[in-house]
Amino acid sequence: MKSTRFNPFQVFRDQWAIMSLYERFEQVVALVLSAVIAIIIVVSLFQVISIVFTLLVLDVFNPLDHKVFQRVFGMIMTLLIAMEFKHSIVRVALRQDSIIQVKTVILIGLIALARKFVILDPEASPAKIAALAGATLALGATYWLLRERGDRAAATSEHDPSSSQ
Repeated sequence: MKSTRFNPFQVFRDQWAIMSLYERFEQVVALVLSAVIAIIIVVSLFQVISIVFTLLVLDVFNPLDHKVFQRVFGMIMTLLIAMEFKHSIVRVALRQDSIIQVKTVILIGLIALARKFVILDPEASPAKIAALAGATLALGATYWLLRERGDRAAATSEHDPSSSQ
């Protein structure tokens, strides 16, 4: 009796056999990048845990201290950004998406800008704050427009009788 369980290695081998040379290259790059980022995430996580433990136990962590909060939150946001990069690369490695995901890149940019606002020096110039706010607004508007376009395309394909089977 044939097993109906999902075997990811067999799926990978089947897909590998029909890939072009460039698609294989892209696949190898995605897998290597995913492994490197995973290692960076694990090492960074241990460093964050070590630093927070040191601050809590030895330095009497005061979350209301602006510098301490910026440091800890900046490290956590950096880890989240790295995890989102890894997630988007894994989707490519699993052949669920193409190598360039515009909406994902825009969202990662928004997360990075949010991190920058959190760790922003209190003495930052108004021009720097305005530039960061403008970049955030531009990325947010771009993401919104892309999402609206995708929603309209999905709605059109649902109502199109030639697309249904």
